Amino acid sequence: MRIVYNSFNGRYSDNPRAIHQGLLARGSQDEHVWLADPRHAASFPQRVRTVPIASPEAVMALEAADLVVANCHTDLDDWRKGEGTQYLQTWHGTPLKRIHRAAVSQPDSDVMDQLDAEIGRWDQLLTPSRAGTALLRSAFGYSGAVLETGYPRNDALNSADRDERRARVRASLGLAEDTVAVLYAPTYRDDEVTGDDVPLGIDLDRLTEQLGDGHRVLLRLHYYLGHRPAITIDARVDDVSRYPEVSDLYLAADVLVTDYSSALFDFAVTGKPILLYAYDLDHYRDRLRGFTLDLDVEAPGPVLRTQEQLTDALLDLPEVELQYEQQYRAFRARYCHLDDGHATARVIEALWPRLGHQQERGRVPMGHA
Repeated sequence: MRIVYNSFNGRYSDNPRAIHQGLLARGSQDEHVWLADPRHAASFPQRVRTVPIASPEAVMALEAADLVVANCHTDLDDWRKGEGTQYLQTWHGTPLKRIHRAAVSQPDSDVMDQLDAEIGRWDQLLTPSRAGTALLRSAFGYSGAVLETGYPRNDALNSADRDERRARVRASLGLAEDTVAVLYAPTYRDDEVTGDDVPLGIDLDRLTEQLGDGHRVLLRLHYYLGHRPAITIDARVDDVSRYPEVSDLYLAADVLVTDYSSALFDFAVTGKPILLYAYDLDHYRDRLRGFTLDLDVEAPGPVLRTQEQLTDALLDLPEVELQYEQQYRAFRARYCHLDDGHATARVIEALWPRLGHQQERGRVPMGHA
């Protein structure tokens, strides 16, 4: 059997990576091929077979695949899905911002038609929760089969070695044990995604000055902004946008600052504080995207409109945690109930027989779609 993987159009990361590693741990002898962006080639293990993304070799690999596993649209122009090919779409997050046909502002009709055609190739959609199933079905107009398992990439956040992994990642980033690591992970704006000079909506220099030497900011830009040169401000800001695995950063961080990114659903698995820096909330909600939930009612942390409010909250995280304890708990119960450290096992239990392997005993219960 040949399995072809695509994560964020050419990275070795996310749900496809967790599934790949889980299959190898089970002793899979299948052929595994990854679509790779040359800019991220260094993140692939040496023994992993790769073909360049957006190349004739990638099209050939996809058309010869028995199983395609992707976390994003695999919309290479020349790819024609084979009659016997199965396509598992894992997607890459519970949507907070409205996506696809549900978004307030949309690309031209030709682009949307191409994306709809790509969705039509999906045989199964992996979802992270009961609520996530409903949101993703609605957003994509998808009525096909669903694997409601939780996200494999989040297993690391509940693994037995998560504390040791946190320590290793922090050491690799040069974070002292008593340093508060602030992960700033904004999403992209459709009207700002092109060009190198993409506004961040925040004055990082002023923020780090006000927070002081006991804090470090880890900047994680959306993968759509991977073309942007790395940001260098001072020793208290690290641009980790090209760091291979975001779950490592979730473990290393002490607090997440985001705006409308799906990162807040994953980071909530850790139980650590979350701040929403929504400096352009009205514009984003009313003109660009819209939201799938009421932030004031459901968000697991405060919705902050100004950098001054953000700074104050970062300097008083215990008070934030106390104030939003009940809202955070309700958010986790709704969106993180399957993130128990066994999502990869549930996915592989579903895939294993299809790959021609005998099912093993001791099955992990599946969610319900």
